[in-house]
Amino acid sequence: MGSIKLEQLSKSFGEHAVIPGIDLEINDGEFVVFVGPSGCGKSTLLRLIAGLEDATGGRIVIDGKDQTHTAPAQRGLAMVFQSYALYPHMSVRSNIGFPLKMAKVDPAEINRKVEEAARILNLTDYLERRPGQLSGGQRQRVAIGRAIVRNPRCFLFDEPLSNLDAALRVAMRLEITELHQKLKATSIYVTHDQVEAMTMADKIVVLNKGRIEQVGSPLDLYRSPANLFVAGFIGSPKMNLISGQAASAHGAHTIGIRPEHITLSLDSGMWRGLVTVAEHLGSDTFLHVEVDGVGTITTRTGGEFPVRHGDTVYVTPDLNRLHKFNDKGLAA
Repeated sequence: MGSIKLEQLSKSFGEHAVIPGIDLEINDGEFVVFVGPSGCGKSTLLRLIAGLEDATGGRIVIDGKDQTHTAPAQRGLAMVFQSYALYPHMSVRSNIGFPLKMAKVDPAEINRKVEEAARILNLTDYLERRPGQLSGGQRQRVAIGRAIVRNPRCFLFDEPLSNLDAALRVAMRLEITELHQKLKATSIYVTHDQVEAMTMADKIVVLNKGRIEQVGSPLDLYRSPANLFVAGFIGSPKMNLISGQAASAHGAHTIGIRPEHITLSLDSGMWRGLVTVAEHLGSDTFLHVEVDGVGTITTRTGGEFPVRHGDTVYVTPDLNRLHKFNDKGLAA
């Protein structure tokens, strides 16, 4: 089991409330991603769940039991840190088995669990090496292996891929997702990268200034953002947010349209604009188009669309995919 319930959980440092008060339910077996900009409180929230920070108020209920003031080692959770936190003088085998050794588990059982974790993570051939002889991705897998052997109720990942290069981040993202499918264990994953959130999560928790803006599946947040913050944060490239007369014409204070929901033409369309930047990425082209009375619109089209800086194009949003927001920034 690995269900977690937060009830008005709060954290303050002096008079500064980092987490004003959060209610959240994480179901057994879910892969939940906390996402938001730097300073939004996502890592603090993870550390509160882990017991590495003391709660100022509220409760942390794990599998139906109040664990708010339980020591971290007694909560049945395993944390994977951004920095790997491996012992450089120990072999991979010893690093993975270290938490079991400290718990005085029988050596034969430690060896069995280490071998199983190494098999799952494709580390069998590296068990006798030291961390300094491994790549960044392999070291991260060792850190995950050290968590696996504890057979935790829940895995806690604190931005585990941020130290890796772009290609390795993609590979490790796939590996962690596949690992979750194998283990079926509850996982909470913290990241500032909304692409990681969208591709990995069963459920996303969008945080802003210590508060939950929206909770839902990746497609829920993509299709129906609850407010302007979520609309502007989820999606790559970001949603175009337009106010003023163009929005009033559609009965809203602000309208939003995603770049992929805009049709481009060289001949005619709703808005005439000037291409200021053309980003040709091969499969896609992102165009930044300056439209009089509207502003800069980002569009996404085919990789071989024949335009460049300074060209005139016509942009037509799909009105069936338009998002409307009121003067308080809430979805209308």
